Amino acid sequence: MISTTGAKCPHCGWPDAAEPFQVVSRHSTAADRTVWTRCGCGSLQVRVVDGRGMRVVSRSRPTQPQPSPAGR
Repeated sequence: MISTTGAKCPHCGWPDAAEPFQVVSRHSTAADRTVWTRCGCGSLQVRVVDGRGMRVVSRSRPTQPQPSPAGR
């Protein structure tokens, strides 16, 4: 799923450019920078930061709550 500046998370509606998100990792490439983040809903996002700004170029579904060991 490709997103542009001003887009929102399709899972929770949070704006892509807004906080909160957790930075998972950052990687420099020959042309730009790739930043892996996690949205407030838990969706893992790949963001590209270059001369045009920041944009989400891929994202996963939100994380699902894990059942507690006591509930098994």
